[in-house]
This record gives sequence, structure tokens and C-alpha cells, in this order.
Amino acid sequence: MKMIFSNMKWIMLVSGIITCSMILSALHPTLGLTLTFGDSIDGNLANIIVRNWGALIALVGGMLVYGAYHEANRNLVLVVASISKTTFVGLNLIYGQNYLTKSGPALVFDSILVIIFLTYLLSKSSKK
Repeated sequence: MKMIFSNMKWIMLVSGIITCSMILSALHPTLGLTLTFGDSIDGNLANIIVRNWGALIALVGGMLVYGAYHEANRNLVLVVASISKTTFVGLNLIYGQNYLTKSGPALVFDSILVIIFLTYLLSKSSKK
């Protein structure tokens, strides 16, 4: 527990930078989907949805970087990131069984982060 508290700034910074890498999906939707899921979709609607998805994930990554340096906003950032990452993991487990081979590392990474973030938040709230 103490290890999480003493390293939360660095956990948020590193995880935020990695999460920001999803900007690739906003810039190049086909490549982003292929790298994440091993498959792609085409068309204008796909471009809108995938580019928006990539931008929103990158935004959460940016928030994690911001929260690493602004402790006053850290709880909000961790709640938002946890909800986003839990939603991604849940949807993949429900609908994305065919893609787990490719998306599995991202799901494990996000799941570990959610556990760390929630541990931090719950421990911090119990200290009040």
C-alpha cells in the first residue's frame, strides 16, 4: 500500500504516457485498430468513431499526466481513468472474445491500473 502511495506520481505519469499513445487511432484509425485488435473497420462512420475513441483515450492519458503533477485533481483524474479503463475491459470481455489474443495485453495493463487506482482512492478515503 505504501509503495502505491509513494509512487503514485510515477505510476500516473508512465501510465498516462502509455495511454496517450492511443492518439495513433485518432491520427490513423486503421493502424490503431489493427495494432489494438488485429482487425479493422472501414468507412466514414468508422473514421468518426475510431478517431473520436482514440482522441478520448489520449485525453484520459493526458489527464493522468496532469494528475501526476497536480495532486489536488488526482482523485477526479483517477476516477475518470478507472471508469474509462473498466468500460474498455468490460466491453472487450463481453463483445470482443475474438480479439482477445491481440487486445489481451491492453486489457491486462488497464485492469492492473484500475486495481492500483482504486486501491489508492479507497485507501486515501479511509485515511480521512
